[in-house]
Amino acid sequence: MTRLRETDKSHRLGTRAIHAGRIDDPLAGAIMPPVYQTSTYRQEGLGLHKGYEYGRTHNPTREALERNVASLEGGDYGFAFASGLAALDTVIKMFRSGDHFVCGDNLYGGSMRLMVRVYEAMGLEFSFVDMRDVNNVARAMKPTTRMVYCETPTNPMMFLADLAAVGDLCQARGTIFAVDNTFATPIFQRPLSFGAHLVLHSTTKYLNGHSDMVGGILVTNRDDLAERIGFLQNAAGGVPGPWDCWLALRGTKTLPLRMKQHDASGRAIAQWLTTHPKVQRVYYPGLTSHPQHELAKRQMSGFGGMISFEVGDVELARRIFAATKIFSLAESLGGVESLIGHPASQTHAAVPVAMRQAMGLTDSLVRLSVGVEETADLIEDLDRAIR
Repeated sequence: MTRLRETDKSHRLGTRAIHAGRIDDPLAGAIMPPVYQTSTYRQEGLGLHKGYEYGRTHNPTREALERNVASLEGGDYGFAFASGLAALDTVIKMFRSGDHFVCGDNLYGGSMRLMVRVYEAMGLEFSFVDMRDVNNVARAMKPTTRMVYCETPTNPMMFLADLAAVGDLCQARGTIFAVDNTFATPIFQRPLSFGAHLVLHSTTKYLNGHSDMVGGILVTNRDDLAERIGFLQNAAGGVPGPWDCWLALRGTKTLPLRMKQHDASGRAIAQWLTTHPKVQRVYYPGLTSHPQHELAKRQMSGFGGMISFEVGDVELARRIFAATKIFSLAESLGGVESLIGHPASQTHAAVPVAMRQAMGLTDSLVRLSVGVEETADLIEDLDRAIR
C-alpha cells in the first residue's frame, strides 16, 4: 500500500508535479525514475527483503506514480491500475450484493456498461440521476445506499455536480463519495478538498497527456478505504506494467504547463463557436452562458480543453468529422494533439438511446478534446470544416 512520504507533501502544486514520488537512484543518480522491469526481487533470506517480493504486489516505478498523483490530489494514498475501468471495477468490488449506488446519469458509457451489464447481475443496484441538483441525489438515496459516484464536468454534456453540497450530504448520511476527476485534473479541481473520499482518474487521458499508454488510478485520504483498495489491487491483480507507469509519470511532470494551454485554447475556441451561425449550442463551463458557470468558478480554477457543441444536423456533423485536418477523428481525450469525436456512436454507444436523448446527447453532438497546438490554427481548422 503506497502512502505519501512527508517529502511528497511539501512545495506548491507545480513543483510537486515534478518531484513528488521521486525515486533516488543509488546506482547512477538518474534524474528520471528507473523503469523497474521485473516480475520478482532477490531476497537475502527467508522473510528478508527490501520491501519488494513480487511484481503484482509492489513495483517501485508504480509506487512513484501513485505517490505523485496522490500528492497532486491532496490525498494520502494512491493505487494505480491497468485502466480507468479497472480502477472503477476495484471500487465496485468493495461492496456486496444488495448495496445501492447513486450515480450521475451522464457517466462515461464504459462506466455505465460495467455497472449495469456486469454488476447488476451480481446483485448490486445502481440509480442514475441528474446530479446538477443535489436534491436529486438526496431523493435517490436509500437505507442501502453505500456510495455516491459522479463525474464533474461530465462527458460529454459538461454538466457539473456541486462537490461541496454532495460531500455534505454524504457526510451527513455516512455514505462514501467518489469522483471521477479525469476531465478537470488535480490542476483545476481537487474533489477531496470538497468532501469526496475517493478520486478516480483514467491516467490514459490528461495525466499521461501523450496518448501512448492506458491506465487508471485511485486516490484516497481514508485509511480504511486504502486498506481495502490495496488488498483488492493485489488480490485481483489489475495493475499496470512499469513502463506504462513510467510514461504516466513522465506526463504528470508537464501536467500544469499543458493544462494552461488546454484551458487557454478551450476558452477561446468555445467562445468562437458561440458566434458561428451553424453551431446551435456550445457546452463548456468556462462560458458565462453555461448555466452552472458560477459553480464552475467556485470549485474549479480552470475549465480545460473539453468542449461539446450541437450542430442540429447529423449530415453536417459527419462532414465536420471528415473535413478537419488538425483535429483527428478518434476516441479518447486529453493528449497534446487535438481530437474530434462523436459521443453517440463512440464513447456513449453503450448508453440507452432514451437516456442519451433525455440529457441532450444527440446524434449531431460533436465533442472536442482541444490539444496544445496553436489556438489560431485550431480555429481555422474547425472553421474550414464547418463551412
